[in-house]
Amino acid sequence: MEELNELIKARRNKVEEFRGQGINPYVNRFKPTAFIGSLTSEYSSLDKEALEEKDLRFTIAGRMLTRRKHGKTTFCNLKDGTGNIQVYVNKKALGEASYEWTGKYDIGDFLGATGKLSKTNTGELTLFCEELVLLSKSLLPLPEKWHGLRDVELRYRQRYVDLIVNPDVKQVFVYRTKIVQALRQFLADRDYLEVETPMMQSIPGGATARPFKTHHNALDMDLYLRVAPELYLKRLVVGGMDRVFEINRNFRNEGISTEHNPEFTMLEFYTAYADYEELMDLTEELFRYIGTTVFDKLKFDCHYVEAGEEKQAVLDFEAPFRRCAFKQSLIEIGGLAPDVVEDPEKAVACALEHKVHLVKTDSHAKVMGKLFDHFVEPKLVQPTFIIDYPLELSPLSKKKESDPDLVERFELFVGKKEIANAYTELNDPIDQKQRFEEQVAQRDSGDDEAHWMDLDFIRALEYGMPPTAGEGIGIDRLVMLFTNSSSIRDVILFPQLKKEA
Repeated sequence: MEELNELIKARRNKVEEFRGQGINPYVNRFKPTAFIGSLTSEYSSLDKEALEEKDLRFTIAGRMLTRRKHGKTTFCNLKDGTGNIQVYVNKKALGEASYEWTGKYDIGDFLGATGKLSKTNTGELTLFCEELVLLSKSLLPLPEKWHGLRDVELRYRQRYVDLIVNPDVKQVFVYRTKIVQALRQFLADRDYLEVETPMMQSIPGGATARPFKTHHNALDMDLYLRVAPELYLKRLVVGGMDRVFEINRNFRNEGISTEHNPEFTMLEFYTAYADYEELMDLTEELFRYIGTTVFDKLKFDCHYVEAGEEKQAVLDFEAPFRRCAFKQSLIEIGGLAPDVVEDPEKAVACALEHKVHLVKTDSHAKVMGKLFDHFVEPKLVQPTFIIDYPLELSPLSKKKESDPDLVERFELFVGKKEIANAYTELNDPIDQKQRFEEQVAQRDSGDDEAHWMDLDFIRALEYGMPPTAGEGIGIDRLVMLFTNSSSIRDVILFPQLKKEA
């Protein structure tokens, strides 16, 4: 720590020294004539003779990441947002005074360099510097190049440093942007309209979750950060927007884990005159579109942990996704006996035997939901649609006409994670109000995540909503899947953390 403090003190002293000599260590503007990545992509394939013949001169800017000094010459490496390149600095080319100042620049400083582009005798593309200027002084030293930034929490807390010293990190977020762009394009090509709905709501609805609460002073009313945009998007379908989608943040006041962040990004889209079976087909198309458009492949590596051991699989998005009914999945995938699934007492006994946490108010459907989480979800590696859930687990979904105890709902699981959730939407206002009333009763019994009553949404349904199917896809988990990231924090630039000590 003492050594670090001395380094910081030395850098601060240099700032004063620069200013004392009339050198601004934080210049207002500097205009490069080229990005480094464009130079490396366009000219790396040319040999030294071809480059010399072209007599190319450029001005570049970037952060200095390495420096090797050899007497009257210095090799340094500059990196901008597109790539990095070697810069050759020579006392004769710069002049003695300017060269002396370059010795005071530190790793991490932003520099501007002007010179001739060529190659060294070893064939490395290099800018032979004729002018080198300080653009922005770095006061804190970067982690040592050969150690990088390994402290995981420090990486998330100081993402700006993580991006500097761990090049692979940036690529994950480049992929994230491209995945979101692909989602938008896929839906736009199918005539979906992108909309925005309220982030602050007087009644938090659309999902079973505990909301964050705030207060609006001017209106003197409590508001809640939304847990889902669902009820507002369906209001738009009532209003005649037959195909709508939104990509935006949801907020749920829940625990933090490798798969959960209290602030997360969701895609929700709604399709009039469609049902959940059509959305399953559409979802398969969507995954293949992302795979081919962003990654040019349909098979992806997937690392996961099972029974404490690291395992690996290859996810196949080309093959048809498996479809399995909820109750049948408990038997076929979870390995439970049929009578355990059907008999409430035996289901409870099974849950207790396997240390599945239950509460007194858990109904048979909720017990089955917890058994599913324990026995089935950990086995869902390849893309699998779990369909036809018990009615009680889906208060916004439409009953199956062939079995009113079940609803037309699916969840898509891939890589042992829930990725998507979809319904044939409930559009019967009388049925919807009754289910809301049941949810209110559960809230009164102590279930903080049960739905609230939303009378305005009931009123919207009373005007009439066409047969509609809706789906939500977690963007963060989707990016985890396609980039083979083990934690949701690896795909969120600034994940929620405890306060820094």
